[in-house]
Amino acid sequence: MRKQFIPKAAFFLCILMVVFAPLARSQEEPEANTGASTEALQKETQNPVASLISVPVQNNSNFGVNPGYRTQNVLNIQPVIPIGIASNWNLLVRWIMPIVWQPVPNPPSTPETGEYGLGDMVPTFFISPKKPGKLIWGAGPVFQLPTATNTFLGQGKLGVGPSIVVLTQPGHWTLGVLANNVWSVAGAGSRPDVNQFLLQYFINYNLKKGWFITWQPTVTANWQAASGNQWTVPYGGGIGRIMKLGFQPVSLTAQFYGIPVRPVGTPSWSMRLQIAFLFPKLSKEEQETLMQRKLKQLEQTPPPEK
Repeated sequence: MRKQFIPKAAFFLCILMVVFAPLARSQEEPEANTGASTEALQKETQNPVASLISVPVQNNSNFGVNPGYRTQNVLNIQPVIPIGIASNWNLLVRWIMPIVWQPVPNPPSTPETGEYGLGDMVPTFFISPKKPGKLIWGAGPVFQLPTATNTFLGQGKLGVGPSIVVLTQPGHWTLGVLANNVWSVAGAGSRPDVNQFLLQYFINYNLKKGWFITWQPTVTANWQAASGNQWTVPYGGGIGRIMKLGFQPVSLTAQFYGIPVRPVGTPSWSMRLQIAFLFPKLSKEEQETLMQRKLKQLEQTPPPEK
């Protein structure tokens, strides 16, 4: 299989998840208190420092990348794991592992080529109160690890910096911002130093039956770049839904962003498709109900033919 086919397969897998997953949800039995539990799960999913284990798989297709106005593809696998470190405090581990398809320059009259592999991993460690007030927050260090398998796929530097997230969730809304800045502290001397800023503001409005409208643009600045090529400022948004695939709660989103402010040669617009596998804590009653449903499903499954 050619390397180009691998990121395309991931891209079309995300499309299939978004298109066909609602059909699976329609086949489930109705549950009691579904509306209340879904709304609570919406809130938890949209809170970056909630006590909720989740495994988002996010595919970013970036259109208009040089050379040749081509498409870059970044598949982020980014588990979020809360760890209780004290009676009133959580440590939230947010680990981003990018798998990248990057177009690269090719000689004239030769086929277009690119590099595929692992990019630089970015773990963040947030310390957050277990029982916050109306203003929810978390703070801690962010690291950039030089794990890229090719020089085209990463920056070749070990980086570190501060990260903070602040949000509030009045009514059907979730309003917040996440920001960090990373400076390089070690790495290949032949590679440029890193000094980069990231800000993601997120606005979510929750609708009925698990649907929600979302705006999550990621604004970045490369302070090492020349004036006029430092900022990347997208605009746009999308729609999502909390639902179940069988017994597994998931969050599906599809988002589109134009990028009017950007460095030369970088994408002019992007598409973000994501499925997040959710693992909420269940009460004893919910555990018993889930077990009964699983047993009922097993009883209804016909035995294999001899």
